[in-house]
Amino acid sequence: MKVRRTWLVLAVSIALGLTTIAGAGASAGAAASSGKTLTIGYSAWPGWFPLAVAEKEGIFDQVGLKVKLKYFADYIGSLDAMSAGRLDANTQTLNDTMAGVASGSKQSIVVVNDNSAGNDAIICDKSVGNTIQDLKGKTIAAEEGVVDHFLLLQGLASVGLTQSDIDFRGVLTDAAAGAFSGGQFDCVGVFAPFTLQALERPGSHVVFSSKDFPGSIPDHIVVASSLVKDNPDVVQKLVDAWYKTLDYIAAHPQESIDIMAAKAELSSADYEKLAQGTKIFTVDDALAAFKDGTTSTSLLYTARQINPFLVKSGLTKQKASLKGLFVPKFTQAYADSITAP
Repeated sequence: MKVRRTWLVLAVSIALGLTTIAGAGASAGAAASSGKTLTIGYSAWPGWFPLAVAEKEGIFDQVGLKVKLKYFADYIGSLDAMSAGRLDANTQTLNDTMAGVASGSKQSIVVVNDNSAGNDAIICDKSVGNTIQDLKGKTIAAEEGVVDHFLLLQGLASVGLTQSDIDFRGVLTDAAAGAFSGGQFDCVGVFAPFTLQALERPGSHVVFSSKDFPGSIPDHIVVASSLVKDNPDVVQKLVDAWYKTLDYIAAHPQESIDIMAAKAELSSADYEKLAQGTKIFTVDDALAAFKDGTTSTSLLYTARQINPFLVKSGLTKQKASLKGLFVPKFTQAYADSITAP
């Protein structure tokens, strides 16, 4: 599986500028509005590989949706393509979506795919205890501005600590995992599969993970906001296809795992183990997440925590507007359709 979840707001901003060149921003949206193919991007993450099942098993066709599914080995490339208007939809984290929106891209979240449930972790060597309080004064590496940095700050805040209470080192995720495994740093914040590399260091252990902060790292299918306004029937078919795919996976688990593992370039056994750290959302899970609340299980609550983090980290100049960001009506319509007498 390739690296995902790296923020590159400069690249997003550049991509936004490209929408004025040769009509790049009109291509995908025009295709959708004319009833042609919907272009959907996705990349390497267990919560997004079900799209490979949908493609192989013809589920898009079953709901009457013409789809061109585009796989990105480079996650940032998918963010750039979405912001530049070359995609109608893309799979993205909440953090990355908000960074794009803050930079001027008009995007809306219509599917809640999953939450990281342990695949993002703060891992420390044997000199560090097992509690978050034990991180005080320790040297901790993580890629600045990515979700694991955000997870680290959440953990520290939960025990009354801040980044100033540790020796934080901003290091790219793959390099951080390798350096920690090789004996550098007291702790590291990484996501799977780099968690496996970090844990190769003798005596290393997980102090806390995304499992301890449910809802803090959500993943989504995001569409161009214009698609929600101008082609709601297309968006509804996309949402319907997602949940029909989850039903298919439940009915054909091994066949589906084999498809997803092949796309991830992993053995089926390794893929299945890795996927255990990702909680795929049911319809009811998604509807609950769309509601406002006072904990990280609510997307709106989590978004309000992410916004100041984006600005303080220097990743955006301003907060992302939350107006129109979350659109639960399509998930609600699907839920109503399967419960109607």
